[in-house]
Amino acid sequence: MKHTKNGICIFDFGSQYTLLISRKLRELGYYNEVHPYNIKDLSKLHYNVKGIILSGGPRSVTSETYPSCSNFILNSNTPVLGICYGMQLLTKISGGVVSEEGKSEYGKAEIFWQNINQDYADAFMDALPTKQTVWMSHGDHISQIPNDYLPIAVSSSQAIAAIIHKTKAMIGLQFHPEVYHTEKGTTILENFSQKICNLNKEKINQRTLDSSLSYIKSLVKKGKVLVGFSGGIDSTVTSVLLNKALGESCVTSVLIDHGFMRKNEVEQIISLGKKLNIKIEVIDAKETFLNRIQKISDPEEKRKTIGKTFIETFEKFSCKNGPFTHLGQGTLYPDIIESSHNGYGAKKIKSHHNVGGLPDVLSLQLVEPLKYMFKDEVRKIAKLLEIPDDIINRHPFPGPGLAIRIPGEVTDKKIKLLQDADNIFIQALKDKGFYSKVWQAGTILLPIKSVGVMGDKRTYQYTCVLRAVESVDAMTADVFDLPTKFLSEVSNSIIQKVRGINRVLYDTTSKPPATIEWE
Repeated sequence: MKHTKNGICIFDFGSQYTLLISRKLRELGYYNEVHPYNIKDLSKLHYNVKGIILSGGPRSVTSETYPSCSNFILNSNTPVLGICYGMQLLTKISGGVVSEEGKSEYGKAEIFWQNINQDYADAFMDALPTKQTVWMSHGDHISQIPNDYLPIAVSSSQAIAAIIHKTKAMIGLQFHPEVYHTEKGTTILENFSQKICNLNKEKINQRTLDSSLSYIKSLVKKGKVLVGFSGGIDSTVTSVLLNKALGESCVTSVLIDHGFMRKNEVEQIISLGKKLNIKIEVIDAKETFLNRIQKISDPEEKRKTIGKTFIETFEKFSCKNGPFTHLGQGTLYPDIIESSHNGYGAKKIKSHHNVGGLPDVLSLQLVEPLKYMFKDEVRKIAKLLEIPDDIINRHPFPGPGLAIRIPGEVTDKKIKLLQDADNIFIQALKDKGFYSKVWQAGTILLPIKSVGVMGDKRTYQYTCVLRAVESVDAMTADVFDLPTKFLSEVSNSIIQKVRGINRVLYDTTSKPPATIEWE
């Protein structure tokens, strides 16, 4: 079946860098999707596959059993780019030899491109310097190139760094062009997309919006959708899209007040719904959620319990107010990948409440119009939908709310303390002009107390942590450099106004090694 959209299919072999490949390509303007390496039929995708990228992965092709897609690759005329494990797989299935011992490389390395006067190689290496710094992360190495391939780059240790098929558009890279540390990495991905796959750049435009609306109509048909509404950019865009595609009578937007919202947030969300002509049903489930997680300290169990309770609450509402056929969620692409529902052997970082708590059998079918989008793409869609800027620029906020900003056991008292402290921090960011410059900010209430002195009296109270980061899509993040004077003012304000907190810290950790949220 022919489609109007062309793009690249990324075969996911479990690398935590897989999503970076996808994001980089999207930033460059090339549509792509990530799919499990064992996908059987590319023709069933909703776009024309003009190129294939084989991701890295934690497994080794030298083991007795290893993930492969040999029939796809060997029998395909579609251009292929193998990255790290992907290159080793190309080598293995084409008759070359991959060895475990010897030239393993980790971190920055220098490679040297070699001119072989071959059309595909010339196009792929266009605008690349002869000597280039790249990021390596491999233990196995190519000890014998397949007969049908030629080397086009070697490292300073003379290890094979890149290969290309003699007659086909099949290329292997031992390094990672998608990571920041690889010089000219975007040029490599650009050359493969444009010069090898012959793709044209696409922008988030009316056609993108129309495609999202068509997806909703074709999936839901004459059904009725129950939508989880949180007031954030993701759920807001989801609700507006569903209303636009199906009509207001077919969509019911529901706010589950789980008790972990920020201060006065429920009232603000109801006001937002009125501005956007979205009718919002509010379910007061504070007691249920708190009872479910009150004795849970493990962060993964806490997230999954909250996710499961979300779904159960929706199902109960559905039975009472339905019938509904679909459950609408503002799930994003990073949510899917980070929860490791795709990929072979990818290590779970944390469950997202949208995907981690889903039961195996759900009485409502999911409709997720944003599930192949990154946050910056959702914001562009929001602009097209004329959603107010204050919503578009609102910081991301986790579905489980403040519950995952309270490490350890969650209590009603801790929630109220955190709501007050967080409100002071966020309002100060807005007042001083920092809010719009920060990707995400929030306050964490630690499960420890420390000794302090207030009014000549000894105190023994909780410690809170302020966190503010810069990011593009939440896959990586750097600490935002807030002025010391500002932090000191916020600290003093919290300690003076919030009874129960006597110490304030600032988190200066990037992602990786940390995640943005503490749990």
